[in-house]
Amino acid sequence: MFKIVCPFIFSVFLFSCTTYKASEKHLNKTAMDKTRSDFDWINHTNVYEVNVRQYTPEGTFNAFVKELPRLKEMGVETLWFMPVTPIAQKNKKGALGSYYAAADYTTINPEFGTMDDFKSLVKEAHRQGFKVIIDWVANHTGWDHIWTKEHPDYYEKDSTTGGFKMASGMEDIIELNYKNPALRKAMIDAMKFWVTETDIDGFRCDLAFWVELDFWKEAKQELITIKPLFWLGELDPLEHPEYMQVFDAAYTWTWMHKTQDFYQKHLSIESLDTVLQRYTAAPGIKAWFTANHDENTWNGTEYEKYGDMAKAMAVFDCTWPGIPLVYSGQELPNRKRLKFFEKDPIEWNGTYELQDFYKTLLHLHSVNPALKTDAAVFRLHTTDDARIFAYLRQKNDREVVVLLNLSGEEVHFSVSDNRANGSFKNAFSGKENTVSEKTGFILKAWDYIVLEK
Repeated sequence: MFKIVCPFIFSVFLFSCTTYKASEKHLNKTAMDKTRSDFDWINHTNVYEVNVRQYTPEGTFNAFVKELPRLKEMGVETLWFMPVTPIAQKNKKGALGSYYAAADYTTINPEFGTMDDFKSLVKEAHRQGFKVIIDWVANHTGWDHIWTKEHPDYYEKDSTTGGFKMASGMEDIIELNYKNPALRKAMIDAMKFWVTETDIDGFRCDLAFWVELDFWKEAKQELITIKPLFWLGELDPLEHPEYMQVFDAAYTWTWMHKTQDFYQKHLSIESLDTVLQRYTAAPGIKAWFTANHDENTWNGTEYEKYGDMAKAMAVFDCTWPGIPLVYSGQELPNRKRLKFFEKDPIEWNGTYELQDFYKTLLHLHSVNPALKTDAAVFRLHTTDDARIFAYLRQKNDREVVVLLNLSGEEVHFSVSDNRANGSFKNAFSGKENTVSEKTGFILKAWDYIVLEK
């Protein structure tokens, strides 16, 4: 992990994070000027994914709006709503079907309420200071989407049957044909509808790398003339770096899988450093997460994947360069897999065990310049590098030191790196801490310390 030059001199890794402006060169000058003044919020935002169906017993927009003050208090800044469009009924899965098999791109799923209900929710969210983005499923629709009757030429055809082409391994959806200019225009018009009619602030684009890059470029170019939007892509910049010409932020799937392997297969911290170096070189803002709707349902809760390391990973997500993604119920914490095609509400009990934990992290991420995406990060050397993952975030005179015990044992150590020195405050306890080579720290198994200078 660290190249030792001599017993008391160690090298550290300096990382920098590409910000939104890296992709601005692909936009026209007017659009660039417009974004510079209005768009800095994405460099310190966080994203909270809302699973409307499972969030409340009612599963409606009107029921969810009552949660806004609590989420605001917790420090949530951007609300991402899973698809709000109606669900196709033909070949649907389960009793209620998949959010991601749309029947129409410009109407509301009646399961959640009405268009007016959604507009009111967005308006109230804005009033309380939230940004709102919606899930956009551009690659495919359900089998009885209105376009299957009105514009069958919008779809790819199955070479064997001559009918609509089913998406690979997903029987309830069919593929759209982006070689058709009319389809492209219709899709962009549908996206414009949500911006102009409901005043959303961006899109989380489902399976973004399944859709041609030049379509996303065209869509962003047109939509930015309405207002600056946040584009979050469901893709990994390590695998599809070219898509970061469009998307401001993207998923860190490789990191999620590597940290799961780290915990379950007892890998070395060195293996984590290797992945992080790759992300540093990759373009765009990195979105870090331990849970989302797919992971929770199909691969397990964060506690199934990370066990006792789950909270340490949440600390990492909120303090490493990038933005944190939080899924519905993580503040409970939710320890069950939520069903995807059925009604299966989160089992809220009135006690939000991790509410203050996330409040501390999200607030720190929001207000401390040292945690903005363009702030530097240095991996720090400690007296126990095999078990302690330590780093310093720094911007001008602001600093945050993070110490993670990534082991199942109590560790006694000190930070032996002259980059981190001085008086700090523990972000969770408020207690003063001095950081120097003489300062001893004790971390219980899988524990963490976050220090703010």
